[in-house]
Amino acid sequence: MDEPSSEEALDLERLAKSMVELCVRNTVLEDYHAGRFPRSRAGDYSDVRVVTPDGEIPWRDLSRISDDEMKALMIEVVDRVFTYLTYPEILGAIPGGRLWDRPKLDEALMKTVRRRQGQAAAPSSID
Repeated sequence: MDEPSSEEALDLERLAKSMVELCVRNTVLEDYHAGRFPRSRAGDYSDVRVVTPDGEIPWRDLSRISDDEMKALMIEVVDRVFTYLTYPEILGAIPGGRLWDRPKLDEALMKTVRRRQGQAAAPSSID
């Protein structure tokens, strides 16, 4: 696969920001993000604990999203991405993340891309 031209890359950046804002940011994730967040005088949250009926939980050990919340988020994101991909001409025209940093290729995901490209290019052997 060839690298995109600079114009194509800018289009992909705009599309990525639009997709993320419409399909991820503006979801139930906003509800999970709402509310108060603890302050840490130590700076590393080692001084923050959550008190529960079963005892204290250090902040670093605390899950910040429940299994039910994660399931609801993933269902909503998949449905929104599916809708976005079904109507990219309409939804892709909605600008998103104007003040966000420019996106870059994710190195961990690029390892998968390179591995898959290598598998596709490797000749198959038939015995």
